Amino acid sequence: MSVVALRYAHAFAAVVADQKLDAGAVQQQLQDFLGTFEGSRELREVLTDPAILREQKLKVLDAVAAKIGMVPQVRNFVAVIMDHDRLANFGEILDEYYAVADEKAGLSEAEIVSARALSGEERSALEAQVAKLAGGRVRATYSEDSSLLGGAVVRIGSQVYDGSIRAQLERLKHRLVTA
Repeated sequence: MSVVALRYAHAFAAVVADQKLDAGAVQQQLQDFLGTFEGSRELREVLTDPAILREQKLKVLDAVAAKIGMVPQVRNFVAVIMDHDRLANFGEILDEYYAVADEKAGLSEAEIVSARALSGEERSALEAQVAKLAGGRVRATYSEDSSLLGGAVVRIGSQVYDGSIRAQLERLKHRLVTA
């Protein structure tokens, strides 16, 4: 499905860019629809039931769109996915869309694992360094792993930067053993 999800994601990202839509608002509307869709068994059944006419499904979708405050382009995107029986994969399509939108915006995802919780000041300083490594803006997610002993491990895409004390000790041990 990921190839299909990626096609939908690229197509919708092009619409958002071409029509100069507010990317943040679009993402929020998509997330709101996903939450509503996943949170309502009845809605899922209506929108995915092949026995229900398209026109009836669109009326239900329009009611949800009005409640959420969807712009027409977002509503139409959801309708296309519904028409092609892909609503079961809506979460995956959104994940791909978010990745494509972030890439177009020059935003990289960074996973930062540190030995302890970092203060706001430490996070800001670390994010500035990570942004230099990534060559642009980053959105960082943080977690802790006390086995690192100190420092941090940063993952940007498939690239890993290990600045942990544990890794430094392992490199030192390797040099001492091979010397």
